[in-house]
Amino acid sequence: MIRFCIIIVAAGSSARYLASGGLRSKLDEDLGGKPVLQRVVEMFTKFEPREGLISSLIVAGPHEEEAFREFKDRHADRLGLLGAKVCRGGKTYRWESVKAALELVPADATHVGVHDAARASTPVEVLDRVFDASTRHAAVIPVVEVSDTLKRVDETDESAGGAADDAARILGLDTGPAARLRVVNGTVDRERVCRVQTPQVFEVGVLKRAYSQDDLSSTDDAGLVERLGERVVAVEGDERNLKITRPIDLELARAVMGLRGPHERPMHLKF
Repeated sequence: MIRFCIIIVAAGSSARYLASGGLRSKLDEDLGGKPVLQRVVEMFTKFEPREGLISSLIVAGPHEEEAFREFKDRHADRLGLLGAKVCRGGKTYRWESVKAALELVPADATHVGVHDAARASTPVEVLDRVFDASTRHAAVIPVVEVSDTLKRVDETDESAGGAADDAARILGLDTGPAARLRVVNGTVDRERVCRVQTPQVFEVGVLKRAYSQDDLSSTDDAGLVERLGERVVAVEGDERNLKITRPIDLELARAVMGLRGPHERPMHLKF
């Protein structure tokens, strides 16, 4: 019997989201009356793989004690009702969170799926493709082909300037460190280049071996599996499988999911 354990990585500080104008953690933002994180967990509780079943869910939250306590206060009861366990994630790196959650994977799990907590709009078709392929291959990831031209850019010592910066300087306003001018250093061949998404699904033994290596520096789990010499199979992802990084991404996720923001709902439905 194939039994999937899902690890949801939710330890990030939402730094880029807040720096871009967000008012709270992106995982606490409203998606149709529910927090982003709850939507992600519910996505897996509702999904039925063609073969096997999702038997357990683990959410890796913040590492720092106070932040983790606040995280549990906001989410643990609700996630517990959905059958998800909550654990402390990594202090600095994503791989630290996955490694911590791996310690809690049940002994009867045959496969482990790892998903970004900020991807709440993953279409069910992507889940179908990834989970179905994982029953035949040891490592499976969803990818999207790159359609834009790719450039390498270098940051210079020059200020990027601009009218707003000039006006602030004239008025003697402190706007913080000036943005640096960036210049193109070359064009990247985009042939066979893809953007990688989640969930990424692995045979449990393969993922645990990947995390037993000395060097765990990587931006995704497949990168660690690749170092083992294991073949990683790529299936078709989806542009709708958005990762919420900035406030505009939240608006796009709402549009993809057909959900309204809190200010768009009738007053009696806002609470």
